Amino acid sequence: MDATPSVPLAEGFPAGLPVVPPAPLAIGRRWFPWGDRTFLMGIINVTPDSFSGDGLLAGHPDPVAAAVEQARAMAGEGADLLDIGGESSRPGHTAVPEGEELDRVIPVIAAIREALPEIPLSVDTIKPRVAEAAVDAGADLINDVWGVAQRTELAEVAATLGVPIILMHNRAEARYRSVVAEVIADLARALDIATKAGVAWERIIVDPGIGFGKTAAHNLRMLAELGALRTLGRPLLFGMSRKSTIGRVLDLPADQRVEGTLATTALAIAQGADIVRVHDVEQNRRAARMADAVVRAPRDLREEERP
Repeated sequence: MDATPSVPLAEGFPAGLPVVPPAPLAIGRRWFPWGDRTFLMGIINVTPDSFSGDGLLAGHPDPVAAAVEQARAMAGEGADLLDIGGESSRPGHTAVPEGEELDRVIPVIAAIREALPEIPLSVDTIKPRVAEAAVDAGADLINDVWGVAQRTELAEVAATLGVPIILMHNRAEARYRSVVAEVIADLARALDIATKAGVAWERIIVDPGIGFGKTAAHNLRMLAELGALRTLGRPLLFGMSRKSTIGRVLDLPADQRVEGTLATTALAIAQGADIVRVHDVEQNRRAARMADAVVRAPRDLREEERP
């Protein structure tokens, strides 16, 4: 006798099981059909203290012009969208006042939007006013690096302005009993908070937050079991580019971690990543294209299999 009770679904309610892949999403002027291929997000740091050494406020007399030049180069190398941030999130970073962050990122977003009207732009911030001003200046997506916080302000901005949001996992301390299970649970709560704040389910992307409130061992475990996050039913962004875990494994400084990054990109795609956030676009595009050929079998190659 079956001891497990079951009930029929109420009329009009979905099954509650993840749809694989999630429905396509419009970000700015472009559609992102999840599952067709991996998309590349290029990183533009308008900071003086980026861990990767690419902060545009360090040694550039005209950071706006430098950002536009970098954006053009990344778009030419195959970036599908660009992520612009004005406050470093590396461990031990100096907090940036709201006014200063606005002065850093808003002119850059406006200038890149004018130069590259088609490419989707993301703003990397935790400040609601910065996010709102960034969208007004041309940003199409909000990247919340504290997406699992209880606050709802950034989600409310995304809901009010009708733009998608990335919810990234983060913790103040790297303390876990089971890191993968807890990251999934934290992100599930964040999804619930964001939807209750008015963000459409289809407009949310999740990110496990590699390097944020996690040790090197936690980061490697998250990569090894990244596919478990597919149970959340949302597109998955992965970012390990040049991070300290790669440096720890290879004993290399940030500017020599390209090969290590490419390995993590390929492994993340094998686990189902939809977007990879990277500093070195061209190299990662090649790695992603090769990984996609194995994992997702591009349509042109599938045609060759037919008798």
